[in-house]
Amino acid sequence: MIICIDIGNTNIKYAIYDGDNLKFSFRVATDLKQTSDEYGAQLVSMLQFNGVSVKEVSGGIFSSVVPSLDYTIEHMLKLYLNITPKQIAPGLKTGLSMRADNAREVGADRIVNNVAAIKKYGCGKPMIVIDFGTATTFNVLNSSYEFIGGVIAPGIRGSLDSLVSGTAKLPRVEIEAPKSVIATNTVTNMQAGIVFGFAGLVEYIVKKIKNELGVKEVLTIATGGFSEIIAKETKCIDLIDKKLTLYGLKYLYDLNSSEEVK
Repeated sequence: MIICIDIGNTNIKYAIYDGDNLKFSFRVATDLKQTSDEYGAQLVSMLQFNGVSVKEVSGGIFSSVVPSLDYTIEHMLKLYLNITPKQIAPGLKTGLSMRADNAREVGADRIVNNVAAIKKYGCGKPMIVIDFGTATTFNVLNSSYEFIGGVIAPGIRGSLDSLVSGTAKLPRVEIEAPKSVIATNTVTNMQAGIVFGFAGLVEYIVKKIKNELGVKEVLTIATGGFSEIIAKETKCIDLIDKKLTLYGLKYLYDLNSSEEVK
């Protein structure tokens, strides 16, 4: 079995793969103050809960957009699972052709999502991979499946937090679509603004990307915690895959393990 870990700004997502089978996955809150031992205790507890011994995990890989946690997680895996994980970083083979001005600036999660989308859904069409995470990222792959750039927009949760913290009377609300865009109370007014506002943002950006690519047909894939909520309010999202990043990590682990064997 191998462990795949996606370290995000809000959550850390774990997955255990037994061969090609996703045995289980879970997430914990990202906490910069937690130690390797605290993260290790969480991990061991979840493994035991799902009937997996630490000795059964023989390898691992992680991606991170929180550099200050890289050593913590790496040390935790060495200490509690006795493995030295691979990390999505320069030098790791991905097979992704990058046409960004500076490839090192592209987040590890975006690289993994792009690789996963190509491997899992590549069909000759250009692709847009949208990740509704702490930030909302749009990743554009041309018909040759080169990463040619994208967009970084505010995240849904962060936008709501900013709205609540910056005003005196607005409450914290659940992120869900109200029945009507013409809302009749404070809660539904806020929900309409967040959900329909982001749906409009997605529709407009996808339209602009298609225009710049000069194509009508693009496969648009959504991932991340709020992907389902926004996808229901748009017509431009073709697929939802909330496990896309974890799938990409597993693929890259296998890719680089086979390279080492050679």
